[in-house]
Amino acid sequence: MTVIRQQDFIDSIEDALQYISFYHPLDFVQALEKAYHKEQNQAAKDAIAQILINSRMSAEGNRPICQDTGIVTCFVKIGMDVKWDKTDMTVQQMVDEGTRRAYLNPHNPLRASIVADPAGARKNTQDNTPSVVHIDMIAGHHVEVAIAAKGGGSENKTKMVMLNPSDSVVEWVLETLPKMGAGWCPPGMLGIGIGGTAEKAAVLAKEALMEPVDIQDLLEKGAETADEKLRVELYDKVNKLGIGAQGLGGLTTVVDVKIKSVATHAASKPVVMIPNCAATRHVHFHLDGSGPAVLTPPKLEDWPEVTWELGNNVRRVNLDTVTPADVLEWKAGETVLLSGKMLTGRDAAHKRIADMMAKGEALPEGVDFKNRFIYYVGPVDAVGSEVVGPAGPTTATRMDKFTDLMLGQMGLLGMIGKSERGDKTVESIKEHKAVYLMAVGGAAYLVSKAIKKSRVVAFADLGMEAIYEFDVEDMPVTVAVDSQGNNVHKQGPAIWKVKIAELANN
Repeated sequence: MTVIRQQDFIDSIEDALQYISFYHPLDFVQALEKAYHKEQNQAAKDAIAQILINSRMSAEGNRPICQDTGIVTCFVKIGMDVKWDKTDMTVQQMVDEGTRRAYLNPHNPLRASIVADPAGARKNTQDNTPSVVHIDMIAGHHVEVAIAAKGGGSENKTKMVMLNPSDSVVEWVLETLPKMGAGWCPPGMLGIGIGGTAEKAAVLAKEALMEPVDIQDLLEKGAETADEKLRVELYDKVNKLGIGAQGLGGLTTVVDVKIKSVATHAASKPVVMIPNCAATRHVHFHLDGSGPAVLTPPKLEDWPEVTWELGNNVRRVNLDTVTPADVLEWKAGETVLLSGKMLTGRDAAHKRIADMMAKGEALPEGVDFKNRFIYYVGPVDAVGSEVVGPAGPTTATRMDKFTDLMLGQMGLLGMIGKSERGDKTVESIKEHKAVYLMAVGGAAYLVSKAIKKSRVVAFADLGMEAIYEFDVEDMPVTVAVDSQGNNVHKQGPAIWKVKIAELANN
């Protein structure tokens, strides 16, 4: 009988969540480095470079890789011969206590993103609890823990289907993945669960994402089982879709495909696909009664020496003086360096603005979007001398339903976010001669270094969803949709799907 101390478990959860907030798994970093050197689309290569540079900066500074520090998912496997020293807390409560401490750590505060009453008030719990906990009883006298922090942008792209037994999983994935857009921040991983029941397939898919990146080893060894053969086929065919880094088109969309399967009903074939983004964060540890888990930091020399150089087509823009006439000259795919003042706002702020406008209420002082730019972001709290914590973009498509209001009635000139925009939104951008700019998802700490001043302008009660005013200097973005409606997220993948096919035939 092994006695596991409650405090050791809680401390280990806290340490693990802090650890994964700023350390990518090295196998993922190595896979990204290979993708970087392989990539032929310069826009995608630049995006991967920013992700790798950001990863190293986060490791050096012990600050979050991504501003979305995720919803905590924890798989706890408890040996049948384990005894706890205290029984006043459940495993769920212990995980939540470790989560609470990790997210409120004053040296590296992590963004609280969890809201209670999801179908109602959606009020932030302020400490990122409760976490999602899966518990299994297993043979033995150890406790095994796999813990991850999963960003909302990638989690929202989860897809589930009940296939017929004779239906092809490959066909479903290849049909579904292009429709998911780039809000899951590729290049990343796909976790696929097959079998059981609907909810079991979802748990399998999430657990699969906890496994190491080893597709190259599998390719070298050769696939033997049905799941291994499926992994290899999907890895090849998904990358041939040409979606590429950040959806810009390119050779690498996924660095691995993970599959877990279990037995299922003869009439069923439940399949769930969950993507992991470029901010893949997870760690595994064991407790054997000897104390809390020891997580050894990786060496900084394990990160590749990648640099990112601006091309010759860079356009420098002063946001304080930019005019609608200026925006007409910008072209899709162009790199822009932004300096000056911008407002921020995301889901909750947009909804509140829409509600106030519908009621005829005046907006707060300082909330004037006429000929201004808005950045879709929910930053991490600053520490020390920081102006703001990691502040990468959130998924822009969630703001699509507010775009007509913001461009038409509010006079907004431009928007900054990550991933693509919907067809109707692109038409609205074209109609209003506005522009949509894309910042790299997964490079939050790097982006934050361009922010020189920050202040809350309105809706402070919304926490990270408040409206801020940022004063930025040389913030790098890409023109994703120009004033003519040209759209890099449509053009890029289409071009590279053809190019990849041509490369395969040569």
